[in-house]
Amino acid sequence: MNNSSSITQFLLLEFADKRELQLLHFWLFLGIYLAALLGNGLIITTIACDHHLHTPMYFFLLNLSLLDLGSMSTTVPKAMANSLWDTRAISYMGCAAQLFLFVFFISAEYFLLTIMAYDRYVAICKPLHYGILLGSRACVHMAAAAWGTGFLNALLHTANTFSLPLCQGNVLDQFFCEIPHILKLSCSHSYLRELGLLVVSGCLGFGCFGFIVVSYVQIFRAVLRIPSEQGRHKAFSTCLPHLAVVSLFVSTAMFAYLKPPSMSSPSLDLVVSVLYSVVPPAVNPLIYSMRNQELKDALRKLMTGCFSEAIKGLFSSSQCS
Repeated sequence: MNNSSSITQFLLLEFADKRELQLLHFWLFLGIYLAALLGNGLIITTIACDHHLHTPMYFFLLNLSLLDLGSMSTTVPKAMANSLWDTRAISYMGCAAQLFLFVFFISAEYFLLTIMAYDRYVAICKPLHYGILLGSRACVHMAAAAWGTGFLNALLHTANTFSLPLCQGNVLDQFFCEIPHILKLSCSHSYLRELGLLVVSGCLGFGCFGFIVVSYVQIFRAVLRIPSEQGRHKAFSTCLPHLAVVSLFVSTAMFAYLKPPSMSSPSLDLVVSVLYSVVPPAVNPLIYSMRNQELKDALRKLMTGCFSEAIKGLFSSSQCS
């Protein structure tokens, strides 16, 4: 292939070459995807319907669930379809769209997690100023900034990556379209431009990580000064889910992108990519619902209300008949 204009499709990395294992991967991904849809969908519905949860923390959590659903829906359905139909192909435009959406959702989620760290910092370290610093308008602006920055970041990376001439074939060593694997197909030194953009994004990411670390240092110092053990426990319980989500997100992504080349292999890269692209969106609802009594009570109330309405509807239909 002389250049990218002759490429009409890419070939993604398959999970297995045996038909039985391909179907096993399909059912496994289907289960994970349905669990993510159910968990994130319940959180979104509960926060939207319960006015007691209309606070900054839960507003940001609702946005996080939306981003988790978006990132999962970008990669997993295509991987399931490829396993089910025994194919590896994805169209050139489909690959570009998948890369754009994945970078968009992942970037916006990381920026949102940074904002959520600020929310917890203000709530614990500056509680008297919480209503002023995190009013409804400020929360909307911060969430919009996270979504907008993620969109701009994805647009720059996608446009830059797919403007490169590709002459090293069309086989990607990944189960979805990802920037580093597309750059390997480039035959031009202009790929250094995209590497430079990746370095800038990496510096921004480390800046956000540093902000999160500094925020939690201040949070832990403030919590340890609380005289009441019950007060300390309540403060920690509002922070630990966010800290767990950040740790899972950052640790898997850093291992995927910063591991030494000597540790790289197709099978290990595949497992790591699943860990950072599929597992966090699926387990985030579980992490938040396990440690948050307010959210659990609201979920229980929602489920009880839906069950009661279903029973009433059932009896009404039986009486009419």
